[in-house]
Amino acid sequence: MQKKIVLLCLQMILGCLLYLPAHAQIKIGYQGGKSSTSAAPTLDYASPRDYVIAAIRVEGANYLDHQALIAMSGLKVGDKIQLPGEDIGFAIRKLWKQGLMGDVAIRIEKIEGENVSLVVALTERPRLSRFDFEGISKSHKQTLTDKISLIRGKIVTDVTLKNTENAVRQFYQEKAYKNVKVRIVQQKDTLLSNSVMLNIKVEKGEKVRIGEIVFEGVSQMEEKKLRRKMKKTKQKGGFNIFTPSKFIAKEYKNDKDNIIAFYNKNGYRDAQIVSDSLYDIDAENVGIKLTIREGKPHYYRNIKWLGNTIYSDTLLSSVLGISKGDIYNPEDLQKRLNFNPAGLDITALYMDDGYLFFNIQPVEVKIENDSIDIEMRVFEGEQAIINRVTIKGNTRTSDHVILRELYTVPGQKFSRTNLIRTQQQLAQMGYFDPEQIGIDYNPNINEGTVDIHYSVAEKPSDQIELSGGWGGFLGFVGTVGLQFNNFSLRKVPNIKSWKPLPQGDGQQLSLRIQANGRQFQTYSFSFTEPWFGGKKPNTLSFSLQHSVNRILNPLTRDTQGTLLLSGVTLSIGRRLKFPDNYFQMLNSISYTRYLLDDYNARFRNISNGVFNKILFSTTISRSSVDSPIYPRSGSTLSLNIGLTPPYSLFDKRNISELTAEQQYKFIEYHKWMFDNSWYFTLAGNFVLSARTHFGYIGSYNKNRSISPFDRFILGGAGLTFGNFLLGSDIVALRGYEDNTVVPYDLRDEGGVIYEKFVLELRHPVTLNQTASIYLQAFVEAGNNWSSPRTFQPFDLKRSAGVGARIFMPAFGLLGIDWAYGFDRIDGFPTSRGPQFHFTIGQMPR
Repeated sequence: MQKKIVLLCLQMILGCLLYLPAHAQIKIGYQGGKSSTSAAPTLDYASPRDYVIAAIRVEGANYLDHQALIAMSGLKVGDKIQLPGEDIGFAIRKLWKQGLMGDVAIRIEKIEGENVSLVVALTERPRLSRFDFEGISKSHKQTLTDKISLIRGKIVTDVTLKNTENAVRQFYQEKAYKNVKVRIVQQKDTLLSNSVMLNIKVEKGEKVRIGEIVFEGVSQMEEKKLRRKMKKTKQKGGFNIFTPSKFIAKEYKNDKDNIIAFYNKNGYRDAQIVSDSLYDIDAENVGIKLTIREGKPHYYRNIKWLGNTIYSDTLLSSVLGISKGDIYNPEDLQKRLNFNPAGLDITALYMDDGYLFFNIQPVEVKIENDSIDIEMRVFEGEQAIINRVTIKGNTRTSDHVILRELYTVPGQKFSRTNLIRTQQQLAQMGYFDPEQIGIDYNPNINEGTVDIHYSVAEKPSDQIELSGGWGGFLGFVGTVGLQFNNFSLRKVPNIKSWKPLPQGDGQQLSLRIQANGRQFQTYSFSFTEPWFGGKKPNTLSFSLQHSVNRILNPLTRDTQGTLLLSGVTLSIGRRLKFPDNYFQMLNSISYTRYLLDDYNARFRNISNGVFNKILFSTTISRSSVDSPIYPRSGSTLSLNIGLTPPYSLFDKRNISELTAEQQYKFIEYHKWMFDNSWYFTLAGNFVLSARTHFGYIGSYNKNRSISPFDRFILGGAGLTFGNFLLGSDIVALRGYEDNTVVPYDLRDEGGVIYEKFVLELRHPVTLNQTASIYLQAFVEAGNNWSSPRTFQPFDLKRSAGVGARIFMPAFGLLGIDWAYGFDRIDGFPTSRGPQFHFTIGQMPR
């Protein structure tokens, strides 16, 4: 019997140790008896009994709700509990897990027959009144305040203290303070009851740099290539301009994975880092030692297709593009199977034909020496039909404006290419933030359907145009305009929709005034309906322009000569399906009337008369860029042909007997313009942009010179200074003064042939809705010639520089560039050299 009692006591003690926290305790006693002769109830640990809870009360909780605490314990009046037993221990554990108490005890207040009354006695944890940092800068205090998320008035728990300490330590370790020490001191706040102040003391220590990275076991790879694969872990020295040699544990782990991925990419499937260590070189530098087991390179041998019925083995192997003997590269294999940015992949082949449920698993079935046999296990499934397409997030743009741009239509077969194409189209509309366009599709394999959901975030698309620049001939030239890119003509009668003008139907309305005092003014109006008729993406545009340019006496400011221009243009465009759906065609007809009255500032041998131009223009363009503001991939292509009627071919008069006014009364020429841009994403968010531009103006009649009203003029920021350069194409060429890169013999008019090449390296600063900002470094070259006979394609005016672009929805694109022009310009000896160029509201060309 005694042995049984001893064993039972040991079990009870062990149960208490297992189930109770260090600060929690059970007190079993008797309190509250009125008789002085009453004694504490006796509990027989050898024979636990069941009791019914008659009452529960809480002691020591001045700020916490008593009923809530009782509920947290899991005990309630009327429950049966066993005493002694585990029920009380479980209740204490539940209260303790809340993190609200510093000490918890449950004791028996009294026992009456089968009923027991309990007391939950606890000590509340203090609340946070305020906190401060010690040993760090003011800017770091602000940053850490946001990171640690300490909230005044909340209970201070052990978890709160530990999370705060870890957040501060991680913040400084990411800044290369590897040996940072963090200590949190609690002080009682005498101004507030049950409150504490936290003093977060930080000893940063010295910044730790990586002095060296040492490799062992490396014989098949160049060590410099391995170091290059460590994107964020760099040793001191070399050309680490953008990545300092800080040691950050998280980045170090990722860079070790990058090394193994590099080995795998080159066929070393068994490569592994068998050990790595960090050692101190001195107080400020550490070394990294990596021991690598390279293994041997592996090669593809046999690739077998299983489960494919739609496409033949031959076709699938052709799309895969891997041959026997090629280096085994798992990363490249996954790209060729699932998503190949450089071309067609296996998944696209199936999914573009509706096989949304398609799945393919490459399995290594045999490895022999250095050769690997692969089985491509294919599950084709059934074709999926698009069931529903929904849009969310368009608060201003009407649903039909978005739906008509979608390439995913209910009832059609699912296509991954059309899904990506739709995302690009939504970005190019200009109404939504490209970074926040989301696509979610929910397939139903039982029904063979898929629901597609697009989410967008509206961004301001209307612009207040404030373009400006300083021109060597006219001084400051300013433009003020209103451009509404999401206008709605049908909502005009609805006054409530004017905010400030009706919006939502995707139409464009532009009003623009450009002026330089009395010397010149130009007024323009344009309206574009992108879906004329509402059923097809046929664009209809209409524009009006009127301009006046005066020659003023520099002393009296009286008018000595005038040039008036009036014009109207009607354009119709449509999207093409061939060669692919990225192509568009735009046809236009325009009429322009020039009136010169003693205007001898520019045009050769022409100062008076009325001149007319009727121009038929066709533009074939293609754009596959992922974003119109900051493209990171894709390309643009544009070919424009402008033709006037060939009047001279039907004019039998002797040209030598005609005055300039008679010869150019009806302007004639043919113009050819070509523009091409490519965008490539490089490592580290860098984007490479390559652009080519070419223009040529020719004559129908070799006996007649080309009209001086339409020419090419290069130089500077590409600003158009009113009617002084009326009718000309103004092309930027940074590093030279505005409008100075012209043929020497036609420096007052401009050339008839030009070419320009640009190479830019861009890096984004921010790409959010408020402002998109990116930096760029560039080299460019171009020139301008007076005739095909003088055209020398390699005689280019070169420049290089750096700049920045800021796109704000309300004002358009703002740009500032510093460039240096290397070559001399005939007729403008001071044009080249260091130049600052500033533009507002102009897209680059």
